[in-house]
Amino acid sequence: MAAVARTRGVRAKRPPHPAPVWRTGVGRSHAGGVEDCTGRLLVATPGLRDRSFRRAVVLVLEHTAAGALGVVLDRPLEVDARHVLPQWQAHLSTPGRLFQGGPVARDTALALADLPDADAPPGVRPLTGRLGVVDLDAPPALVVDAVRALRVFIGYAGWSAGQLDDEVDAGGWFVVDLEPGDVFSSDPRGLWRRVLRRQPGDLALLSTAPEDASLN
Repeated sequence: MAAVARTRGVRAKRPPHPAPVWRTGVGRSHAGGVEDCTGRLLVATPGLRDRSFRRAVVLVLEHTAAGALGVVLDRPLEVDARHVLPQWQAHLSTPGRLFQGGPVARDTALALADLPDADAPPGVRPLTGRLGVVDLDAPPALVVDAVRALRVFIGYAGWSAGQLDDEVDAGGWFVVDLEPGDVFSSDPRGLWRRVLRRQPGDLALLSTAPEDASLN
């Protein structure tokens, strides 16, 4: 699909998740009463040990009865975009790097933009709130002057039907609200602690949990 661009020199680790449909809306229910997490954050619980998601903050881009898709927000890579998407490098938000969006389809890139209002410019499809998905095949000149921030993710996180719901029920994720600044934070590596710290009650206390849970 247009919103996900194939990149050169980045190999896929496993077959891609089915292409997303990019619906909007938050808090609806699927058939069977499953909560729709679209537009919300998944915050890994301290006990989640999967290397791809340990202390990760994931923005859910789509969550339906057929499955879910999102991008990890706090995994900046030590490479920039000039080797795979050189035309976009000058327009990336601080820290000006590509981000590891997840373990699925690591030969693809997906870009998100912060929109100044609800009207998306050409080359950007609105997602939720003022967040949009950028068509990386579009000329950057159509996009960059009309958005406030831009970030490119390599790969994404995908869940099959019911899988994300099972992981949340099993205590793998906290589901919390997205706030302005989360997606395009200039300090992405500290996002896990910051998101937990602003939550009420015991969740805020978890922000102080040590990296090694055995030390807690």
